[in-house]
Amino acid sequence: MTAWSPDSWRAKPAKQLPGYPDAVALKRVEAELTRRPPLVFAGEVKRLKRQLANVASGQSFLLQGGDCAESFKEFSAETVRDTFRVLLQMAVVMTFASAKPVVKVGRIAGQFAKPRSSDTEIIDGVELPSYRGDSINDMAFTPEGRVPDPERLLRAYDQSAATLNLLRALASGGYADLHNVHQWTLDFLDGSPAGERYAAYAQRITEALAFMRACGVTPDAAPSLEGVDFFTSHEGLHLPFEEADPDGAHHRALVRHFGPHDVDRRPHPPARRRPCGIHARDREPGRPQMRPQPGPGRADPPDRHSQPAR
Repeated sequence: MTAWSPDSWRAKPAKQLPGYPDAVALKRVEAELTRRPPLVFAGEVKRLKRQLANVASGQSFLLQGGDCAESFKEFSAETVRDTFRVLLQMAVVMTFASAKPVVKVGRIAGQFAKPRSSDTEIIDGVELPSYRGDSINDMAFTPEGRVPDPERLLRAYDQSAATLNLLRALASGGYADLHNVHQWTLDFLDGSPAGERYAAYAQRITEALAFMRACGVTPDAAPSLEGVDFFTSHEGLHLPFEEADPDGAHHRALVRHFGPHDVDRRPHPPARRRPCGIHARDREPGRPQMRPQPGPGRADPPDRHSQPAR
């Protein structure tokens, strides 16, 4: 592989990128983005990498979740908080049940662009560019709304920065106190038909927390109980966003961030499909490998060993 440079991906065929009609405006936005502070800092990346190494060795679990795509219209402190709360609630139950740490990763603060199987869509005989996510164009099916607008990238950056700012405050400011998280779960179970399934776990966690308090293990004595490590993620499509293209520009860009990848292009039958691996080809713990989703014409074949859902 030849030496990497920030623009080396431009020499590769890129898919899933929008066609901007105003190249000058796009260049202006790209220049503005390069002048802005990074959204994520090196120390956070290194900390996540260390924790993923523990996942790879079986010492921890990885919990990753969030929306298919973020939107400008639905952005609010409440939506960010609710996503954060749900993931923490899941992590507490997983930690107690497995007796292992859980690495918490939200699909948030950058998950804007969307891959499309076609560049256009047709509604009532009218053909327009496909909606590719709020960072590119508008969901409204109008000629004006579907034109890719580079200014949307700046709004996506601003929303991502605000989201990260709130998440960092929630994770470290006492809101994520273990006792709070468990109380959220209890409140949820009270109004949930599935509550009985988790009632036993909830009761055991309640007893464990009471025992800790009796032994003097409180947030004042153990500050780690007041906060958590919470990381964010998104697909790498709109360079550097979203879905990777292993044959072209997206792979070129992601190699810079993660190193050489062990790219597996073979479709995995559902019963044996694995999530993104944690070891890269150089076997460095914590460095991800890419396993792209099959695109059109690459659907998984039926697995004769799998059983129908019940």
